[in-house]
Amino acid sequence: MNKKELIRTAKFVLFSASAGIIQLSSFALFNEVLKLGWWPSYLISLILSVLWNFTLNRKFTFQSASNVPVAMLKVFAYYCVFTPCSTLLGNYLTGTLHWNDYLVTILNMVINMVTEYLYQKYYVFRDVLNKD
Repeated sequence: MNKKELIRTAKFVLFSASAGIIQLSSFALFNEVLKLGWWPSYLISLILSVLWNFTLNRKFTFQSASNVPVAMLKVFAYYCVFTPCSTLLGNYLTGTLHWNDYLVTILNMVINMVTEYLYQKYYVFRDVLNKD
């Protein structure tokens, strides 16, 4: 891995960590204070996290100012698959198997970070990266 790619990966991880803080804190608010239950709390906090993460990574990690609507649609397509899968699995793990709500949320966040990085790098922003 070259230096430029290492820096790009580090930026993605740091911005994802900041999105993770938003997701966990909003999840705690919705789950513990408002008592919405796991899946509504997870969905709302995931949406807040995605908006934050996409904006920062598009601008600073992948440095793409062109075709924002197309990039947003591509990321939306990723979440059309990831969101139902993670929500159904998480609801099963927390509701049926009685796994800890926060453990399931954190596991989903890690899977999301890894798969979304690969998706954005090799699909959403691949044309921008090829110009490096």
